[in-house]
Amino acid sequence: MTDKTMTADEVVARLWSGMTLGIGGWGSRRKPMALVRALLRSPVTDLTVVSCGGPDVGLLAAAGRIARLVTPFVTLDSIPLEPRYRAARERGSFALTEIDEAMFLWGLHAAANRLPFLPVRAGIGSDVMRVNPELRTVVSPYADGEEFVAAPALRMDAALVHLNRADRLGNAQYLGPDPYFDDLFCEAADASYVSCERLVDGFAGAVPQTLLVSRVSVTGVVETPNGAHFTSCAPDHGRDEIFQTMYATTTWEEFAERFLHGDEESYQEAVQVWHEERPR
Repeated sequence: MTDKTMTADEVVARLWSGMTLGIGGWGSRRKPMALVRALLRSPVTDLTVVSCGGPDVGLLAAAGRIARLVTPFVTLDSIPLEPRYRAARERGSFALTEIDEAMFLWGLHAAANRLPFLPVRAGIGSDVMRVNPELRTVVSPYADGEEFVAAPALRMDAALVHLNRADRLGNAQYLGPDPYFDDLFCEAADASYVSCERLVDGFAGAVPQTLLVSRVSVTGVVETPNGAHFTSCAPDHGRDEIFQTMYATTTWEEFAERFLHGDEESYQEAVQVWHEERPR
């Protein structure tokens, strides 16, 4: 048994420019934001990012760190289209591979199982095939002879995910309503790093289905209380909707200057001060 606890900066020290990086969570829900903020403090750039995108993509896009994005969507949930992502795309700041959610899911499954692709019906007859001319189809070898999209494996050099609880060995638990694809991100990557709201000594009495991520697929664990902010991490905390609205309507320069100028402790303190300054 190995203690895999690390700091966020130790995780980022293992990342490099030009790599393919997966980021778990979904839209503005349970994103590993403390790890993303640590990444922004580093010189790492030119990333291929694989994500069901939310403010993780928005922050990295605004900071000019993305070379290519592979995604089915980029949203803040209560705000349909992530505005910093939209602005970066309108500037042509990075390349985009936009695929159907089912193709994204099966691409993760393929990578987790070390397969080159998996067949999926999604995409047939749609513009997904037109805007992604590199996609190929396969024909069933059985009597049905059905044609499928060959969803390519979404292999990643590393993945970052955030869960509610984790132990020092790398086992991790979600407590909210949805596992999202976090286990697949960890299994599909060569290295995976789990941030969590709280480290625990064990999972005695836990519902087995909530034990989402196995230590076998985890490289490092980081305890980051409120580390998903401003996204939700139910039931520990909801989305900080007021702060998210401010993020979406403030210039990037102003937001970065106030909230991203220091370490994670500085960020959390700045958020608290901002809330205290708001008119009641």
